[in-house]
Amino acid sequence: MTEFGDPVPGIPAMPAHPPVVPPAPRTAPGHPPVGRADMPWQRLTMGEPGPEFEARPPAGPFAHECPDTECDGWSTPQLTVRYASVRGAKHRYYRRPRQDSARAAVHEATGSVVFAVADGVSSASYAEVGAAEACRAAVRRMLHLLSAGPGPLDLGDVARYAAARLWDLARWDAAEGEPGPDEVMGRYATTLVYGVARHGPAGCVVDLGRIGDSGAWLLDLAGGTYRALFETKTGGDGVIVSNEVHPLPRVPDPIPCAEVRPVPGQTVLIGTDGFGDPLGDGDGPVGALFTRYLGAPRPPSPPWLAHLLDFSKETFDDDGTLLALWPRSGVEVP
Repeated sequence: MTEFGDPVPGIPAMPAHPPVVPPAPRTAPGHPPVGRADMPWQRLTMGEPGPEFEARPPAGPFAHECPDTECDGWSTPQLTVRYASVRGAKHRYYRRPRQDSARAAVHEATGSVVFAVADGVSSASYAEVGAAEACRAAVRRMLHLLSAGPGPLDLGDVARYAAARLWDLARWDAAEGEPGPDEVMGRYATTLVYGVARHGPAGCVVDLGRIGDSGAWLLDLAGGTYRALFETKTGGDGVIVSNEVHPLPRVPDPIPCAEVRPVPGQTVLIGTDGFGDPLGDGDGPVGALFTRYLGAPRPPSPPWLAHLLDFSKETFDDDGTLLALWPRSGVEVP
């Protein structure tokens, strides 16, 4: 099986700076030509840019289910939600589908917002399917648990339900017999960060669970500081902690969890490596870019968030996914 980043038969190795750019847009007779300065949606550059080329279509049995870019956003009386997911440069070049996914939904009876972000493990045969199904399953289960009654959400139950869905997919694929753990991992392994945002008398409370190495942060918009809500790939002194990933369908016991109480002027961010790795500690150009636009008087539109995620920065070419939550008030949902 070809691994992520390996050369693909018939496609040359990805050059550092291939001189391939999209053709200039055509203009009607009698009108001046349109240049790059007239096209505000050109990719943003962070430091030294990555390669510039026209994206290739994704290939594979599930490529038609994985658009290059997806985004969504809406607001409840208490919370504003935006999320976007963008295919990375390496996947665009080697014709891989986007292997990240994100989902969010509102629980109508309580006004709570549930969400999930996943990053399919690149060595899995159908990583894009695993990520999408893990998000769908997690959101579905959280909505069900909220409808079942009040009380804390069982984040372990949500993770086990999502893992069971990946096992179900593997059983449908198996020609005969029960698939083994290695077979399920080899097909659908994915990270998952998921949770619920509720409002009570004290304001917004966000509970999160994590499997794998995708991340979550609390962004203070006034100070432009990012506080990681889970252990990152580097410790506080910059020393690498671990590159080992334990994704779904493995479910750790206990589930790594976090609770945060954002107030107006703060934003909860959930993202995959394509956002978290170039972000680092948040004190570089990527941190400044997102602080600027996420801290604007109004949250960015979903397409603009996708545009921000599609920045060009040398050596960072993974899929990028980001989900952002802004508390709008401290009003309790009836």
